[in-house]
Amino acid sequence: MPRKGVGRPRTRAAHVLADKAYTSRKNRRYLRRRGIPHTIPERLDQQRHRRNRGSRGGRPTGFDREQYKKRNTVERAINRLKGRVDVLCAGWGTHGAQAPGCVRQGCGQLG
Repeated sequence: MPRKGVGRPRTRAAHVLADKAYTSRKNRRYLRRRGIPHTIPERLDQQRHRRNRGSRGGRPTGFDREQYKKRNTVERAINRLKGRVDVLCAGWGTHGAQAPGCVRQGCGQLG
């Protein structure tokens, strides 16, 4: 989306994958208003509450299991990277950001 005047152009996520912690009505409304497709599972208590309200409970949220599996893959890769960076950067201090190239080395060893 081009921007009028100076500054960084606006960006929009192509798709948001989130866990149950972000399933609030407010978050979903924000994403819908901005036109961002999202895959967020609904909490069990919210599902029960919607069912108990019957026809006044609204329709269930759309949820794509195949799309959600991709989120799990990304999370596992990031966790593996975090474990490797700690080991690789042990001599550089307590923060991995202090070590030049540690993240690149960790990414190379993920495979």
